[in-house]
Amino acid sequence: MEHETNFRKTLREELDYLDLTVKELSARTGIAKGTLDCYLGSRSSMPPADIAVKIAKALGVTVEYLVTGKDEGASHSISFSGHALRSLVKIAQELDDKDTETITGLAKILKKQAEKDP
Repeated sequence: MEHETNFRKTLREELDYLDLTVKELSARTGIAKGTLDCYLGSRSSMPPADIAVKIAKALGVTVEYLVTGKDEGASHSISFSGHALRSLVKIAQELDDKDTETITGLAKILKKQAEKDP
């Protein structure tokens, strides 16, 4: 039951993050909109593995992430914190080299501070 709730929550978050409608996801995956609505509804159910794979591919995430909200096997940049990290990466990709160095320096300072203040 917990995985069904995680799947529904993570699927909704991904759709919102990507600013994607259920209808658009349906078009991307070939899965009927009504079927997708079932996975998002209050009485949600877990999709079969092949459907979960189609949804995950269309959203650019793993099935593991959709089911658990975590992705231990993903590259470090994705498994860190989902949307927050992806947003940071997106912003960083738009910066020039000087700004990237500044942000990297700031991140190192924050990391050291976090290590001191657990």
